Amino acid sequence: MLLEFTVGNFLSFKDKKTFSLEAGSISELKENVVKEEKYKVLRSAVIYGANSSGKSNFIKALEFMVETVKNSSKLNSTDELKTKPFLLNTGTQNSPSYFEILFTRLGKRFRYGFELDNDKVHNEWLYILNKNSTNEVLYFIRNINGIGVSDVFEEAKGFVENTRENGLFLSLLDQLNIEIAKIVMRNFSFTNVKSGLNHESSISMTSVIHTDDYYENKIDSFIATLDLGFNKFIIDPDSNKNFKNRIKTLHNVYDDKGVKVSEYEFKLLDQESSGTNKVFDLSGYIIFTLKLGLLLIIDELDSKLHPILTQEIIKLFNNPETNPNNAQLIFTTHDTNLLGANLFRRDQIWFTEKDDFEATDMYSLLEFKDEDGNTIRKDRSFEKDYIRGRYGAIPYISNFQEV
Repeated sequence: MLLEFTVGNFLSFKDKKTFSLEAGSISELKENVVKEEKYKVLRSAVIYGANSSGKSNFIKALEFMVETVKNSSKLNSTDELKTKPFLLNTGTQNSPSYFEILFTRLGKRFRYGFELDNDKVHNEWLYILNKNSTNEVLYFIRNINGIGVSDVFEEAKGFVENTRENGLFLSLLDQLNIEIAKIVMRNFSFTNVKSGLNHESSISMTSVIHTDDYYENKIDSFIATLDLGFNKFIIDPDSNKNFKNRIKTLHNVYDDKGVKVSEYEFKLLDQESSGTNKVFDLSGYIIFTLKLGLLLIIDELDSKLHPILTQEIIKLFNNPETNPNNAQLIFTTHDTNLLGANLFRRDQIWFTEKDDFEATDMYSLLEFKDEDGNTIRKDRSFEKDYIRGRYGAIPYISNFQEV
């Protein structure tokens, strides 16, 4: 499970900012917390902020790290790494970007990260904290001059010289079937990042897993629960059509007396709402993530969805009965209704806000201090307080009526 993610000098993140899913020492909504060995981990988290405050950039940072790790082995020695440093400061424009992730697996805590620019990897490291230990063990560390491998990672020592300047040592070790590298790589493979505005790949995902009997039943049940006005999705087997045009919805047809006489097929893309299309797009990933206990990250989850539908999706992750395999959900939103729906603990609510120099700050409601230096009480009206600007992270609009 994901514990922490830190990013620095990437897009609007100038300084290092850490997002945490490790539960704080608070008492509310205990069912939203998973106990894994000595760690208490949150099942979900929501990120709020004004437009252009850095919410989507945080998602892009996570996606960049995931995709960089997964695709490093596919690069040629001359390929660029396509990082995007913070450009509004002369000290960061030509400096490497920083990424680090902490996660638990098999009772151990893994800490892996790297720093890179467009041309090469400047630093890379892997530390592991074992079950009954209080001290991390270094497995390897890399800087601009080379790679040092610990004695506990003997099987990796012979491959240091095979690492490209623009390639990750971890990805090379995974290709060589080194077990520790495979465990870390599996964590990235189990992470799905979806944009709330573009679900092209999600359409294919839902369509493919819908052909499996287990997932077909789960997806159909999920859709039926949401009561979208039709009976079910069906997929036309015509292989000459792309996925978009093969997906249809089945509606009841009634006579003048209100008696059902038949069913009629609508084309999902052309005849259903954009919200219904998004539900189909996401349903496969949601069910797949819950089934296998994965990490799902969605930018603008609420986009095109009714607030009640958004709440129901969140409840699937927060409820131990519907999420027995401890999947996690991270998403951004502008839907303030969620703050008043008793869905989140204070450590699950995060905010992004830009400072006077256009750099993104990021903080949780649990970390936030009021004007008297006190933490926010759990009985506060989070929605009202947020809208009134008590926690920051809202648009500042001056004299809009005159404009």
